[in-house]
Amino acid sequence: MTVNVHVIPHTHWDREWYFTTSRSRIYLMKSVMDILDTLETDERFHYFMLDAQASLLDDYLKWRPEDENRIKKLVTAKRLIIGPWYTQTDQLVISGESIVRNLQYGIERCQQFGHVMKVGYVPDSFGQSAQMPQIYQGFGIVDTAFWRGVSDHMTNHTEFNWRGADGSEVFAVNLPFGYYYGGNIPEKDEELQAFLSEKIGALQAKATTKNVYFPNGFDQAPIRKNLPDLLEKANELDEHHYQISSLEDYIAAVKKERTSFDTLQGELIHAKHMRIHKSIFSTRADLKILNNQIENYLVNVMEPILTISYSLGHDYPHDTVRDIWYLMFENAAHDSIGGCNSDTTNQDVFFRYKQAKEIAENLVDLHMRLIAIRLQTEQEITFTLFNTLPSKRSEVIEVETFITERPFTLKDANGRTLHYTVKSKTDVTDYVLAQQISLNPSKEVYMPKQVWKAVLIIEAIDLPSVGYTQVSMVFDESSESVWEQTEGRVIENTYYRIAANDNGSLEITDKQTGRTFSEQMIFEDNGDDGDSYNYSPPREDLYVSSKDISSAGITVSKSGLQEELTIQLHLTVPYDLKERSEQKVTTSLPITAKVALNKDDAVIRFHVDVDNHALDHRLRVLFDTGIASKVSLSDQQFGTIERPTELTQELEWWSNEHWEEKPITIEPMQSFVALRDEAYGVTLLTDCVREYQITGEDYTTIAYTLFRCFGKMGKENLLYRPGRASGEKIVETPDAQLQGALSFSFGMHYSQEAVSEGHLAQLAKRYSTPVQFYGRADFLNGRLIFSFRDEEEDLQSTYSLLDIETDGAILSALKKEEHGTGIVIRLFNPYLTRQTAASINSSSLQHGETANLGETPEGHILKAQHGSLQIEPLTPCQVQTYIVKKK
Repeated sequence: MTVNVHVIPHTHWDREWYFTTSRSRIYLMKSVMDILDTLETDERFHYFMLDAQASLLDDYLKWRPEDENRIKKLVTAKRLIIGPWYTQTDQLVISGESIVRNLQYGIERCQQFGHVMKVGYVPDSFGQSAQMPQIYQGFGIVDTAFWRGVSDHMTNHTEFNWRGADGSEVFAVNLPFGYYYGGNIPEKDEELQAFLSEKIGALQAKATTKNVYFPNGFDQAPIRKNLPDLLEKANELDEHHYQISSLEDYIAAVKKERTSFDTLQGELIHAKHMRIHKSIFSTRADLKILNNQIENYLVNVMEPILTISYSLGHDYPHDTVRDIWYLMFENAAHDSIGGCNSDTTNQDVFFRYKQAKEIAENLVDLHMRLIAIRLQTEQEITFTLFNTLPSKRSEVIEVETFITERPFTLKDANGRTLHYTVKSKTDVTDYVLAQQISLNPSKEVYMPKQVWKAVLIIEAIDLPSVGYTQVSMVFDESSESVWEQTEGRVIENTYYRIAANDNGSLEITDKQTGRTFSEQMIFEDNGDDGDSYNYSPPREDLYVSSKDISSAGITVSKSGLQEELTIQLHLTVPYDLKERSEQKVTTSLPITAKVALNKDDAVIRFHVDVDNHALDHRLRVLFDTGIASKVSLSDQQFGTIERPTELTQELEWWSNEHWEEKPITIEPMQSFVALRDEAYGVTLLTDCVREYQITGEDYTTIAYTLFRCFGKMGKENLLYRPGRASGEKIVETPDAQLQGALSFSFGMHYSQEAVSEGHLAQLAKRYSTPVQFYGRADFLNGRLIFSFRDEEEDLQSTYSLLDIETDGAILSALKKEEHGTGIVIRLFNPYLTRQTAASINSSSLQHGETANLGETPEGHILKAQHGSLQIEPLTPCQVQTYIVKKK
């Protein structure tokens, strides 16, 4: 049968990998110049696809701005195919908001050039998230094309429908042999004929119609200028019809010929034909932690505070925010966030995180200050507490600020006394007072005799939703609850009693039920014979467990607001894989774990410091829940997902069919993982590494990865990944051994009430959204924090922009809309089987409508009722955007 071979000229452009962005941009100049010249001079070269990422054109135009009109002309004519992404993002470990903004900014940028390809093209992401169909549909994208994650056990066709977690569907094209399948077309007749016969025959066997997708390109591939000549020759030599085509034209041809396709559902992570690198979630844990914490900060803290500030009359800095997101998008590319790069490249990744973090934190500092200096006060020192959650909250918080020699009491805006604890303090008198600058010599400024930089624990009460409240420091009284070291090994609060064992493990008792969990927080070390793509156990491994330690150092410190265990232990581990194979343990791995219980807090807070001087190993912390589990529950982008704890069928396929990569239950999450039964639930919360595995004989144990380390970018013949190396096997990565000090934080929650997805998602949102704090004092106004002139004190001491009443929906985004005066609110339903309802309450925002993920209004006006905007119930795992405005 004759088929239509749609030859798709393209390049898959890794902006960085075993090379740096600086190097690739130099070669991008040459590549794009050749593409422009070829398309302009050869009308037979109908199309060229620039890897669906608009950032490449921005990179190019920084150094060749004179070519902008040439690019616009070719893009408008739909010959140079760009978008919809800004960068080629990962899907499993990157947050939902990061993916949405990547598409939002990418589509907008492409439209400025004249056209955007409306196909979710992701040739090399390491697996496909179950929420991508909904995300694509949220931008009006109904088609996708990708390589990794599909096996014959799902479908043996290259075209199918893909249904996401919420039920959304898109038409999908699988590139079964990769995006480089037709990248090296030979030019001699005999070789060309044999090549086409083999390649097209394999595609034809999987095609659902007489159309096949034949990509002509590969990594950093230059344009094949003589491709039209080669295809003319192919049409003479072969029975099939060859044409330079586009992905959009190919999909249209398939849909025209056939309307019924197989349907696949959920996450696509099979590794039969292609690797998905399923344990890459913990590669370069140091960089992963930065990514995860900054992603959370941008959407949970920065954008809401900028929105509060905007509602009070300040400018919303769209361009600054976009630049921060652009830095994050560069690092969200599959290799960059994967960490599967050279050390030099990962140094660039780190620097972009550093820039993004510093800009975001200083932007927040500025806007908190703009608000704080407008609050009326008669006190020399005030604190302004910002709550960016959409509901009122009361909790114990820990902040860093300056205090003076005078005793003080903290009073909130209602005159209530707030208890506090000085947890630690450092004398900085000379430095701080020397920085003060008097911009108004006529104004009397309180100058303390002594200044300390202090860590305070504060009992915050009734913080307004999406707003702030002022706390005053009243001198010469004291509401301090003293921090002191005490005897014993036990800490407790309303919810828990925690006792430390001799080996440093914990006995945790849920005081609400009397249920005790033994030997919690076990540190487990084992070897890692993998590389930057995959964890893989050594053929001769040795596990070292803190359970076997005879005596850990244990101290207790406490006040009326917080009680804390400090546990110091030393694992003695093999130095490297050679010692591990010889069962030798010669290297100390010091671990300090601080376990804190805040007053009336249902989350146990852990902070772990490790001083790593061993090579090629993995460290996990284990919590045995006692809950035998066939599935785990964790969050994914805009929802939750259940995953099996055992892969019996997949392991059989792997063994019999020689899959590219072993199926394993090391899984990604966004911020929590839980095990639950009908009566109880145990949850781990984190803003650090997003990787877990459920282990134990009955799958009762949550094994949370702290870090893994390795010394090569790529290695051959791993136990979990046989065959060729992924990446470059000659590239050494000593930085990836993560030598020296490492820090991790996470929380645990034990409760008979913690069995619903909505409750767990709310816990995780609260955990990753700390109360923000700004300390105001005239003696600080100077070089230390940049000088400000006085502003009119015209704001009230408390303020709430809005609150959201809901029975489980989670706030995902709160920001000013990109092109308008409204405020964007994005909610999602974390439940797997039930709907959630919500209402937006605000005295100033009284008009609202639904919008798609790109902030285009959908025409559905929200019903206003008694000062509230009523929201239609959200279906399971649905995400919905709203734009609200003043009436």
